Parts: sequence; C-alpha cells; structure tokens
Amino acid sequence: MAQESDQDLARNTIRIERDALEQLEASIGPSIAEAADRIMATDRHVIVAGVGKSGHIGQKIAASLASTGTPSFFLHPTEASHGDLGMVVPGSVVIAISYSGESRELVDLLRFCKGNNIPLIGMTRSAESTLGRASDVLLEMPDVAEACPNGLAPTSSTTMALALGDALTIVLMARRGFSREEFGFRHPGGKLGRSLQTAGDYIETKTDHMPIISASADVRDVILAVSEGRKGCVGVTDADGKLVGMVTDGDLRRAMLAGKLAGTAADVMTPDPKALSPDDRMSTVIKTFTAQRISNAFVTVDGKPVGIIDMKDLLAEGYV
Repeated sequence: MAQESDQDLARNTIRIERDALEQLEASIGPSIAEAADRIMATDRHVIVAGVGKSGHIGQKIAASLASTGTPSFFLHPTEASHGDLGMVVPGSVVIAISYSGESRELVDLLRFCKGNNIPLIGMTRSAESTLGRASDVLLEMPDVAEACPNGLAPTSSTTMALALGDALTIVLMARRGFSREEFGFRHPGGKLGRSLQTAGDYIETKTDHMPIISASADVRDVILAVSEGRKGCVGVTDADGKLVGMVTDGDLRRAMLAGKLAGTAADVMTPDPKALSPDDRMSTVIKTFTAQRISNAFVTVDGKPVGIIDMKDLLAEGYV
C-alpha cells in the first residue's frame, strides 16, 4: 500500500478538523446563551484555566475576551494550587477547559469554585466527567477523533475548543454592542491598531512644525517655508486662519518653469486642497492618499488647519 503523500496527510488533517467543527456547530444549544448570561452578570474578571494544549487555547480565549470588552485573564491550574487561587474572587466567573474533563490539575480549582460559589463554565466532551459534573454551565463538545495518525495529539479537540471560545467571544461582543472605536482603543499597537486610530489621534503625537503661510506672503517666503517644513508642501491660510490652498514643491517647480515666481502664495497655490477631519480613520486617510495620489493633507477643524499628515511619515511608522 502506497504511503500517503505529505499533501494528502495535510488535506486529511484539515478534513478531519473541518468535520469536527461541523459537529460542533450542530451541537450548539442554549448553554452558549447561559454562559454569556453568567459572564454579562459579573462585574469581575472572567478567569480561563486549562493545562497542556487546552491551556494554550485558554490563553488565546482569555486574550480575545479581554480585547473585546470582557475583562479576562488566564490562570494556570498548577499555579492556582500554589496560591494563585487568591486571584479567583467572589463575583468572578471561571471557564475551565479539558477535553477529557479529567485533568487532575483542575481539581483544586473546581473545589475552590464550588466552595466559594464561583460560577464555573466547563468546556469538555463529557457531561459525566469530573469537569462536566462540576460545571454550572456546560459547553459540551462532540466526542470526535483527533487528526493525529495515532489518535493522540490534540488536534481536532483543540480546534473545537478554540472555535467554541471564539463563538462565546463574538456572542459577548454582540451583547455589549462592542464597536470598532472600542476595538481601536484597546489595540493601539501594531498595524491593526494604527489603522483604527483617527487622524486626530495621530496628529496629537506629532511635535514637528506644521508648515503654514499666509495667502499674501511673498513667493520667496513660500519657497523658504516649503524647504524648512520638510513636508514638501506648505498650507496657505486666509486672514481668518482658514485653509484656502496648498503649495507643494511640484507647484513651485511648475511656477519656476512658467516664469511665475513673482507674486504671492495665492498666485502659485493649488486652491481648496483635500482636507481631513480629526475623526477620519487612519485606514481611510491611507485610502484617500492612494486614490487621490496625494502625499500629504492637512487636518482641519472649522476650516482651520490643526495638523498635517504626510505619507512618508506613515510609511516610516508602519501605517502602510
């Protein structure tokens, strides 16, 4: 019999795990709402616990909950047995994960929850297991084959646990009405977080000079302002301080070639340049720059410039 190719093994693994997820989907019942009810009723943390691969899944679930409006942290059951049970305070909710339901390391935590009236949500395949019997709310997973050729390494089971944790997270997000704005507030780091910032957030971090000049300024002063501003442009304002135009180094080159370097900023500016609102998402700012083929734009409030965003800075800072 020919040995399975690497590609066949990989596809079969995914097929087995997909089948497990389909069984999990079909098994979802009222208990998911009961778990969400318990969590929504608490003003304390959700504490997620598990050992081995279930522990790794638990860490991800705790992180997902915390980042989407449900304060949560991961507690290792062994550390819990050596003093960290003090983190489990009245009002907390515990989610314990064990596919077999018989992880010995969980026993002390389960007893502590029962003795202190801490609601326990169990994720396991067996309602008759130690974890299943101890749970106030049971999120029961189907009993499926692991994708491992030996039927041992947690694969299908951990995929189901991860998906079930994600499902609970999304249910809670929906109940809380968790918004993109809140998501961005909790994710200030990384490209994702930066894309969810607003233009107002961005310019608050900037301390460099904003290149601005009066519409009546001499063109020679415009050239100096563009050079010193290091943005390749200068904003042009009227007597009321409102943005009425922009002069770029490209505008100056074209004016020079046309012999029009005499006069004022108003004579060489591009009128009514694209302006940004402080409420614009940085993802929208980048799309605007790309679509309109511009390198910079001023952020305005009531028509008055309050900051500038430059594409070169965005590239250097990882926004693009």
